[in-house]
Amino acid sequence: MQLPTIEDVRAAADRIAGVAVRTPLLRSDALDTAAGGRVFLKAECLQRTGSFKFRGAYNRLAAMDDTQREAGVVAFSSGNHAQGIARAARLLDVRAAIVMPRDAPAMKLARTQADGAEIVLYDRATQSREEIAVALAEERGATLVPSFDDPFIVAGQGTAGLEAAAQLDALGLTADIAIVCCGGGGLSSGISLAMPGIELVLAEPAGWDDAGRSLRSGEIAMVDDPPPTRCDALQTFRIAPLTFAMLRNADARGVAVTETAVERAMRHAFAELKLVVEPGGAAALAAVLGGAVDLCGRTALVTLSGGNVDADQFREILASE
Repeated sequence: MQLPTIEDVRAAADRIAGVAVRTPLLRSDALDTAAGGRVFLKAECLQRTGSFKFRGAYNRLAAMDDTQREAGVVAFSSGNHAQGIARAARLLDVRAAIVMPRDAPAMKLARTQADGAEIVLYDRATQSREEIAVALAEERGATLVPSFDDPFIVAGQGTAGLEAAAQLDALGLTADIAIVCCGGGGLSSGISLAMPGIELVLAEPAGWDDAGRSLRSGEIAMVDDPPPTRCDALQTFRIAPLTFAMLRNADARGVAVTETAVERAMRHAFAELKLVVEPGGAAALAAVLGGAVDLCGRTALVTLSGGNVDADQFREILASE
């Protein structure tokens, strides 16, 4: 298995330059006080399509040759990767078909379709999105583009880490620790390349913490009988061999956050930073606010990885305190 390198991340940065948004690095006195350290938030909720997924999607499609682009791509996603692929495909004039769960947030379905992608719906409880996507790609001769199990995707996500490191350096700072929202591990793996040697903590929804459990046991573990979660972007049943190997090399560890903690983090981001952050995108901030990671006297990078939340759900969460 060929793992991506820092050179791949730099190449990705060149491909997405002028296309992806160079998202801001934000902080607040209230958050620093609550955490006991200096916390810098990488606001990928302000990225194109509302999440960091656009970085990897555009890098993957931009790296394809003309023959591959002509044949099109097939992806599978609960929404953020779907939107990233759909937008990248539109910008690069590539046909895209995306396998999405029937219970995906309405906003994510609508935005994916608005960018011209073909949507193939499946039942999350009874069908395998991977099997559907593989069969569809083989039938069409298209390139399969998974959401995290791909070196180009990981390298593209790593550009968020390159940016954050440069933004901190401009302030005369370096981060001691990075707390990263984790589903399949693409973003955290990419950041491990962009910020080598940093202490890396993965934030996952309770009951969906397969990456953390896999890293503790030393072998890939599947999610078993998981509970309902609003963190649809992080509902991954099993981390990939690619990202598992990279996160093991980085000596990463995981923490699990509750639904209550995630909702509190969403309210905090809205009240203190005036940002809309979706449940899965707030998991790392939830770990900080909930005390799952000790940041006393430290400088931390925390990802706000997505902002695609349905309006009704967001109103409910804001009003639930």
